[in-house]
Amino acid sequence: MVSAPEIVRLQDGLTRAWHGPAGKGGDGPFPVPAGESGRPGGGDGEWLKMVARQHRANFDLWHIEDEARAPGASEAKIAEAKRRIDETNQLRNNLLEELDRAMMSWMEARGLPNAAAPLNSESPGSMIDRLSILALRIYHTREEAERQDGPPGHAERNRERLAILKEQRDDLAGCLDALWHETLSGKRRFKLSRQFKMYNDPTLNPAIYGRLK
Repeated sequence: MVSAPEIVRLQDGLTRAWHGPAGKGGDGPFPVPAGESGRPGGGDGEWLKMVARQHRANFDLWHIEDEARAPGASEAKIAEAKRRIDETNQLRNNLLEELDRAMMSWMEARGLPNAAAPLNSESPGSMIDRLSILALRIYHTREEAERQDGPPGHAERNRERLAILKEQRDDLAGCLDALWHETLSGKRRFKLSRQFKMYNDPTLNPAIYGRLK
C-alpha cells in the first residue's frame, strides 16, 4: 500500500503539473499515474488519489502564504489571505489524518499493528505531509538555482540548498518505507496522528467566541 518512491514521484509530478497553466487556480486536476501494483480507480489508485489531495492542500497553502507576503499587499488582501491560510491548513491536517486512517483500516483488516511492538513517535501520514512540503521546497529551490537574473552567488547558494533538500527527502522517504515494512512485520507500530486544530473552531478559540458574546 505504501511506497515512498511512488509517493515522491507522484508529488514531484503533480508539483510540476500544477505549476503549469492547467494547474493554476481552483482545485486543479489530480492526474494519478498507475501504481506499481495497481491502477487508478481501485486499490493503490485510490490511495494515491488521497496522497494527491493532501499534496494539493500543501501546494495551495504555499502559494496563498506567498500572496500574504507580497510587498504592497493591502491590509484587506492580507486579512483575506490569512483566512484562506487557516482554512487550507485545516484541510491539509484533515487530509493528513485521512491518510493515517486509511492505513490503520488497511492494517486492522490484517490483524495489525502488533500492540506489543514499540511505538513510533511519528505516523506515516505526518511523514507523507513532510515529503509533500519537501517536494515544494525542492521545486522552488530548483527554480531559484536556474534563475538567469539572480544576484551574484544566488544560483550556487541554491544549488547547495537543493542538494541538502534532496538528501533530507531521501532520508525521510527511507524512514517511511522502513516504518511501513517494520509495522507489517510486527516489529513496530504507529497511532493515528490527531491534530486537534483549535483556531478555526468557534467553541475553542477565545478570539472567536469572545467576539460572539
